[in-house]
Amino acid sequence: MNVKRASLLAIAAAALVAGTASAQVKVGVTVSATGPAASLGIPEKNTFTLMPKEIAGKKVEYIILDDASDTTTAVKNTRKLISEDKVDVVVGSTVTPNSLAMVDIVAENETPMITMAASARIIEPVDAKRAWVFKTPQNDSHMATAIAEHMGNSGVKTVAFIGFADAYGDSWAQEFAKVADMRKIKVVANERFARTDTSVTGQVLKMMGSNPDAVLIAGSGTPAALPAKTLKERGYKGKIYQTHGVANPDFLRVCGKDCEGTFLPAGPLLVADQLPDSNPVKKPAMTYKTAYEKAFGGQVSTFGGHAWDAGLILQHAVPEALKKGQPGTKEFRKALRDAMEQTRNLPVSHGIMNMSATDHLGFDQRSRVMVQIVDGKWKLLTK
Repeated sequence: MNVKRASLLAIAAAALVAGTASAQVKVGVTVSATGPAASLGIPEKNTFTLMPKEIAGKKVEYIILDDASDTTTAVKNTRKLISEDKVDVVVGSTVTPNSLAMVDIVAENETPMITMAASARIIEPVDAKRAWVFKTPQNDSHMATAIAEHMGNSGVKTVAFIGFADAYGDSWAQEFAKVADMRKIKVVANERFARTDTSVTGQVLKMMGSNPDAVLIAGSGTPAALPAKTLKERGYKGKIYQTHGVANPDFLRVCGKDCEGTFLPAGPLLVADQLPDSNPVKKPAMTYKTAYEKAFGGQVSTFGGHAWDAGLILQHAVPEALKKGQPGTKEFRKALRDAMEQTRNLPVSHGIMNMSATDHLGFDQRSRVMVQIVDGKWKLLTK
């Protein structure tokens, strides 16, 4: 090969690379802005409008799609974002079943993903597929431990469980059973309901028949209000616990007085203004809370915080990834994945993140608090 031909080939190769690279970072988002999980997805969708339009000198484009709380649609959205929109990273979905269904697609296309859903199954164990997936919500196992600790300290010996009839409910049933056993708390009933159900009377009567000291409802968003309202309607007098899946204003509105006194674990964002100034999470949580409530009014949702924290991860990772590749290329996507995995001591609205090759969430005990619903509001429990 002569020098002239070699030079021409080099120029052609450079042109090819330039043609595949992009002048901007593309963030593909699928959220459940409609359907049963809309009360979670809407604040997430709103939050993306508050995120920076430029990181490290590169413009950032957010392509936001609604999966309507439907797994099939979430999969279609993910394929579109990767194959047609050529995104560098996927953020979503809002709920566990959707996010689990997306894992194969992002792994196959070697595109990093940050889920806003809770189940640890989405990121654990970190195998070849999950190596591309990261998460911002606290693990259900992490929150189940907080619930079991509170139950044990409150004298609860028996618990009836009712959860969604999907991956969210199944994961919670398994994780809570483990920690309950460690605390010598007996699970005396295990029931399920669909997110779209309009009655759970049969399940509630079965649970009440076991005479439990407490009931744990493993649901998310406004559908989780149904078992709580039915329990009160049927005269249940024991303690009621919910998961962090209900930590949003719409749940309070729908459940109303029937959720008075309910206990739940939550990210510190939910009660950011009640945190002591010494809490390292207070500042980043209040930054988001102030920005969101100024833009949209009302009360901030912890689910919007999961989207915000995804944005903070990207603000940390993009500058590092740009050292190894340009947006729109395989090299950049791989470098972005690697940079996210190397996140250390990053303050976000729900905690302090320290990720690793075996932990794609990186939260510790600073990412959770116990809360009670008092007078229709969230109240931080200090003990």
